[in-house]
Amino acid sequence: MRLLVLPGDGIGPEITAATLTVLRKVADVFGFPLEFQEEAVGHVSLQQYGTTVRPNLLDLARSADGLILGPAATFDFRDPAKGEINPSAFFRKSLDLFANIRPCRTWPGLPQKLGAFDLVIARENTEGFYADRNMVQGNGEMQVTEDVVISLRRVTRKACARIAKVAFELAQQRRKHVTAVHKANVLKLGDGMFLDECRKLQRQFPGVTLDELIVDAAMAHLIRHPQDFDVIVTTNMYGDIISDMTAEASGSLGLGGSLNAGDNYAMAQASHGSAPDIAGRNIANPFSLILSAAQLLDWLGRRKGQSGCCEAASAITRAIENAVVAGEITRDIGGRLGTKETGEALARQIENDRN
Repeated sequence: MRLLVLPGDGIGPEITAATLTVLRKVADVFGFPLEFQEEAVGHVSLQQYGTTVRPNLLDLARSADGLILGPAATFDFRDPAKGEINPSAFFRKSLDLFANIRPCRTWPGLPQKLGAFDLVIARENTEGFYADRNMVQGNGEMQVTEDVVISLRRVTRKACARIAKVAFELAQQRRKHVTAVHKANVLKLGDGMFLDECRKLQRQFPGVTLDELIVDAAMAHLIRHPQDFDVIVTTNMYGDIISDMTAEASGSLGLGGSLNAGDNYAMAQASHGSAPDIAGRNIANPFSLILSAAQLLDWLGRRKGQSGCCEAASAITRAIENAVVAGEITRDIGGRLGTKETGEALARQIENDRN
């Protein structure tokens, strides 16, 4: 298998290097071929090629088995006409990665601010209020006068139906409970359509319970009793906000894995930003990208019928569990290791567990 690796900006190259250390180890231990093709995106690409994302990267991504994208300085990239393209939005839109799967759980050995919980967020990934990806051409946000900005929200029945299907399929494998999070009391048409599609899908999964919560109430319930949730399905912006909050509640945003998946392609991506203030200091937590890469391995294993990939994904999660308990983690979550050393410690843990 070949993965296209795009380290990105800020701490991206450091956490990507740690992730590749772990992936090389599991490929060796579980006996499956794995190659990496590394290419530049973000500021490095802009300086070298005049664009943050070269057009040929899309062909490389389509020909690869999967994609790993490190964090990019997306707030810096404002004008696509000047080559300032948001790499994350580019690949999500171009590869139709409509499902952003964000598992979130507590970890024994770390403070449990809201008690122990284990949930997954299925976030629609291609439309909504995200102006850089909800139009075929152009941008969904416009400034019509000096003092007036209009932001358009796109909601389609197709997108609602397919993210609902992903959520119910996830719940079928878990605790059989889906919560649809919406704002249909105000956005009656768009979120009303989203709820209609969730209700239709529920009829195809009679063993799965469907609850509906208004987004502001859902946030309150998540703070009060996150244990009550299994799979949350929601639209793009709500899912972005909720998943960051639940990741932080689990111990750190650096513990949140994230897989962007479509019918034909998938991309592992850290759930946090590029953190330029700590770049180059070997202190960034690599767990988010490592967990995302584990999700990618599991996705590939299921699609290709390669049990070694699925076993490797589980081994990575177990190694992180053990690392947290042993304190072999970065300082942001109470450890003493650097980014590079954390990746190396995980690789040793995986090898020791197998022997």
